[in-house]
Amino acid sequence: MLKGIPPIISPDLMKILLEMGHGDEIVLADGNFPAANCAKRLIRADGHNIPELLNAILQLFPLDQYQEKPTALMEVVPGDPINPVIWDEFQTIVENHNGDFQGFEMMERLSFYERAKKAYAIIATSEKSLYANIILKKGVI
Repeated sequence: MLKGIPPIISPDLMKILLEMGHGDEIVLADGNFPAANCAKRLIRADGHNIPELLNAILQLFPLDQYQEKPTALMEVVPGDPINPVIWDEFQTIVENHNGDFQGFEMMERLSFYERAKKAYAIIATSEKSLYANIILKKGVI
């Protein structure tokens, strides 16, 4: 154990966060996301949901201040009746850690998958909410 490190941050996740450089992206993926198929580097966070991981990561992880929207979400597929209320929770968490929050970049589903394949790493969670995937772009301190 280390002081100041949220216990939900595993050693493997800490290593990834430290390795990432400015402009690198990390995906927090819900339980339905094809994480193993898309990931260059896969971190398992089984048993955890995305809001608790997002809050812990953003305690350590600077978002890219040179990009208007350094966070991205997967849009709801047209015609899908889902209302992703988890997005409100994400917004609150990001705002708490980044006072200059300008909203999320919204991405079409297949475009999101293609961007995720280029991400530095994907964290596979047990999040049950649909459309709960989020991309974070790393900034500088």
